[in-house]
Amino acid sequence: MVKAYQTFEQQVDLLCRRGMDVGDRDAAIEVLRRVNYYRLSGYWYPFRRWDGTERGDDFFPDTRLTDVVALYDFDAALRAATFSALAPIELAIRALLGHELGRLDPCIHLDPSKLGPRALRGGTYRRWLDGYQAALTSSREDFVAHHYGKYGGTLPVWAAVEVLDWGGLTYLFGFAPRRVQDEIAAVCGLRAPQLESWLKSLNLVRNTCAHHGRLFNRVHTIVPKLPPVGSHPDLDSATTSWNRTYGQLTLIQFLLDRLRLGRTTLLPAVVRSFPTVRAVPLTHLGAQGHWQDASRLWRR
Repeated sequence: MVKAYQTFEQQVDLLCRRGMDVGDRDAAIEVLRRVNYYRLSGYWYPFRRWDGTERGDDFFPDTRLTDVVALYDFDAALRAATFSALAPIELAIRALLGHELGRLDPCIHLDPSKLGPRALRGGTYRRWLDGYQAALTSSREDFVAHHYGKYGGTLPVWAAVEVLDWGGLTYLFGFAPRRVQDEIAAVCGLRAPQLESWLKSLNLVRNTCAHHGRLFNRVHTIVPKLPPVGSHPDLDSATTSWNRTYGQLTLIQFLLDRLRLGRTTLLPAVVRSFPTVRAVPLTHLGAQGHWQDASRLWRR
């Protein structure tokens, strides 16, 4: 059974019946023309009354559409800032991984026997290689055309990393010999298993941003591995909710700091712009009230 179709006007009526103050009706209709009803529903979810242990359909008193839209607009700004902050991290990991693997063999990515033991187990490496070959074939980059014309299409690893997406890059890091992993992780101030965990976690954050997903009030599926308490005071006091968005953003701040990259002021500035909504405090992002003073990473 498929839910019945509703016009924008009917959607506004439904919100009113459930107790939301939509303000100017025509303006509310324009909001729903601009942003899908079901996309906005993720932002009015915290305003829904409890019905036992679950959320009901009706809203708490004084729920306003303007507050919902303010949260949505904040989240859009946070996604853009997060995507921007992740870009230099991705590029730095590409450069480091291509450089360290190339030191061992220019074509090490094409020979699993020269990689780490994980490349020899199961079919994961074969699937990765198939994906790499597909990316190579579909690439429109000039350097790829150059290698096809001059070297028959065989890219050395320091060029090959440039056709990989973040996920493919993370897999290649996992396939790399441990000494390569350790070298790159040390630059980031981490151990190899920790960095791999962070790369997997931040890949999901990046994909959420790229596909216009919701960062606000999100519980992420991967809890990153952290260094032992005391080894990095910046992380010890920053947050305990590492599967919430503020925790994931703290990983980004840490990597930007250790890799000496990008604008470390960008994410703090956006988080400070969190709208004042009485029913939905900043804790819905995973941050505590003292977030700006909890770690040097955020004081900037």
